[in-house]
Amino acid sequence: MTLLPRSLYGRLLVTALVATLAALAFAALTIGAVLDRFVMQGLDDRLDSQIAILAQAVGPDGRIDRSRLILAAPYDDPANGWGWRVDAGGKTIASPAPPNIDAMHAPWTALPPPPPPGENPDALRPADRHPDRARALDWRDGNGRRHARSLTLATPAGEVRITASAPRAIVDRPLRAAMAPLLGSLLLLGLALGAATLVQLRVGLAPLGRMRAGLAAVRTGRATAIPEDQPRELAPLASEINALLGENAAALANARGHVANLAHGLKTPLATLALSVRPLDPDGTLGAQIARIDQAVRHHLGRARAATPGVASRVATSLSDVVADLAAALARIHAERGITADVAINPELAVAVDRQDLDELIGNLLDNGWRWAAARIVVHATQGADDRFVVLTIEDDGPGIPEATRTAALSAGQRLDERGDGHGFGLSIATELANLYGGTLTLDTATIGGLAVHVTLPVGFADPA
Repeated sequence: MTLLPRSLYGRLLVTALVATLAALAFAALTIGAVLDRFVMQGLDDRLDSQIAILAQAVGPDGRIDRSRLILAAPYDDPANGWGWRVDAGGKTIASPAPPNIDAMHAPWTALPPPPPPGENPDALRPADRHPDRARALDWRDGNGRRHARSLTLATPAGEVRITASAPRAIVDRPLRAAMAPLLGSLLLLGLALGAATLVQLRVGLAPLGRMRAGLAAVRTGRATAIPEDQPRELAPLASEINALLGENAAALANARGHVANLAHGLKTPLATLALSVRPLDPDGTLGAQIARIDQAVRHHLGRARAATPGVASRVATSLSDVVADLAAALARIHAERGITADVAINPELAVAVDRQDLDELIGNLLDNGWRWAAARIVVHATQGADDRFVVLTIEDDGPGIPEATRTAALSAGQRLDERGDGHGFGLSIATELANLYGGTLTLDTATIGGLAVHVTLPVGFADPA
């Protein structure tokens, strides 16, 4: 299981921060090592210079001419911690100890024990007396860490060892002084790189956000395709998505057309059959079955229309216009019942439902209301809390539907009361149309005593074309 975040933004941010921290740590170590080497090289040069001066006092025979022992600064001041010594023939000539050095540590320039005989790689031939061949030594004595350079000369009288030393603090102090601003600078650099990484991620991933917004626009009907003016890496993906959208729309539109043609092709024979069997159907049984077949054909035709992707998303049907037209028509059809319809819908509300499908959906619900209402129907609509849906409510003051049988009432072909001329498809057709457009249909008890039908439908947007 990966420890990286699931989002691309998080993954890129984590990897960039880890890489930045690793680079800064490497830079700190590398620069620190370079500074240490640079400062140490300067100290070694000064020590080698003193060794070269002291080597001039060693004669060809290995004797030391004290008159030629010249001390360069800072070796001429015993209090500064710099020292030197020359070991030859079992004797030692050394710089005096500083006044603050404990006498028990004398000689204060003492070095670690020399390597065993025959294993000294620094032994040189008499003619090879170059101070660059000196050996670097570091050790700790009672006065702290020290650094020295030691040169061993081979002479006829034996080996002559010349050593110049200095306190290691001479190197450590400037290194510590240099590392503080260096680490501060690296910290500021890390913060700047972190900020640059955030900006880079926002700028770099912005096209993905725009592509997602483009897909959302296609889904909600504000566009028919996502923009193909994308960065080079995303342009092929945008083209493929648009091609897929086009192919799906064409294929499903073709399928919808076949279903529509089949349905319309059956309507005429059904109408002819209804007329033909009327003289042979005194009790209306055959006519009822033919009407039921016709309702089933209309039902599946509605499903075919609603199931086509993009049909709803490319339309914005005014809810108030549809309800007003249907209410006026049903008031005339059921004029003998004297039903009063109170309609309160904001004219600006629109839903992403095809006009023909919305007519069938609301028409079935209003027709049921007119059939069962005692005297009054109330229709109103509100905007959903997230502004993505519109909730249409149709209430009547009729007998309503008991809560225990409401689920059955939404099933196709189910009639809870055999009275009347309905066939039990109205609520099921409305439910399936609402579901196929991404909405819902629920039944409840009306505030005026009868049945309340709540239909949730997606908000419609004007077609940009």
